Amino acid sequence: MATLKLPYGPDVPLTVPKPDAVATAAGNLYDWITNGTLADTTPLPSEILHTAPQTTVHRYIASKKGVAATRAGKPTILLVPPLAAPATCFDLRRGCSLAEHFVTRGHPTYLVDYGPIAFSDRRLGLEHWVDKVIPDAIDVASRDAGTPVHIVAWCLGGIMSLLAQASRHDLPVASITAIASPFDVAQVPLIAPLRPIAIRTGGRVGTAAYRLLGGAPAPLVKRAFQLSSVDKYVTKPLAILTHLDDRDFLAQIQAVDKFTSNMLAYPGRTFGQMYHRFMRENDLADGSIDLGNGVISLTDVTVPVLIIAGNDDVIAPKNAVHHLGDLLPNAREVVLDSAPGGHLGVLTGRKARSTTWRSIDRFLAKHATAAA
Repeated sequence: MATLKLPYGPDVPLTVPKPDAVATAAGNLYDWITNGTLADTTPLPSEILHTAPQTTVHRYIASKKGVAATRAGKPTILLVPPLAAPATCFDLRRGCSLAEHFVTRGHPTYLVDYGPIAFSDRRLGLEHWVDKVIPDAIDVASRDAGTPVHIVAWCLGGIMSLLAQASRHDLPVASITAIASPFDVAQVPLIAPLRPIAIRTGGRVGTAAYRLLGGAPAPLVKRAFQLSSVDKYVTKPLAILTHLDDRDFLAQIQAVDKFTSNMLAYPGRTFGQMYHRFMRENDLADGSIDLGNGVISLTDVTVPVLIIAGNDDVIAPKNAVHHLGDLLPNAREVVLDSAPGGHLGVLTGRKARSTTWRSIDRFLAKHATAAA
């Protein structure tokens, strides 16, 4: 069998397509050209329960037939995104939406959305989200559902959620699932080469840049996210060409492209904390950090925690993510898991539907009584 050798990734086998595959590909291409997309990115219906600066709490709407049973027996979910990424990470497209998965399974499901970040927000630091935004969202969702919430968070959302629970034991949190949340940046290949430079210069070069820009602008965040998977970015045209008969594959690519094009900015102070505390000093690696209001220690996390890493994640590699397991000695339970996919793929890739999501389902089922 002939193969096409690529500069990145495995070689692509060259085969003669079957007639039915050609017909399917032609139909997909026609629909793509006619409709502009194959991905149904219609947002899952929701209603707004609470708004405040950088805080909008949504409740996803279940069918009226299932609402009563849902609230009586299923754990309540609060979805917590990271900064700079659209909250649609949890609702990527129909058929590949973690929010839809939870709603369909009968969970009362809530989302906190931070909205766009403006230059005027440049003085906001991580403490704003850890001390105010996430605790407020937890309280709103818990009061509405009448039970503690099970947090499901991605990337920085997991870090901020764990810090919030560690600093506020009174928060009605039943468990935390942290997906692709790195706690040891020394084990992140993309960052490791930059740390010695930042350490030697005291971080002055980076500091001057983010202060001038007021943070990390959305276009810069978008390019950084694309470069984290440069192999897929470079070979995407060929991948599309060789998968024209796979409608689900094409829809996923289109949905990810839409997600990436809507990246948001980091506020200046927050980006500065991430640059100095996370990247340069690797503060989170020892499980404690001072954001200005006293030291927060992850030894104070007491709820069950599920930690999921992506096997192909270069932004948050498995070792950097699973390091969190060593920092939670007082958590009721710590479960380490991994699943196929890169940084976004482990959360909401096509394989996540049968791996990551099922792992979360099992964890929630085990700890459902904590919401009673």
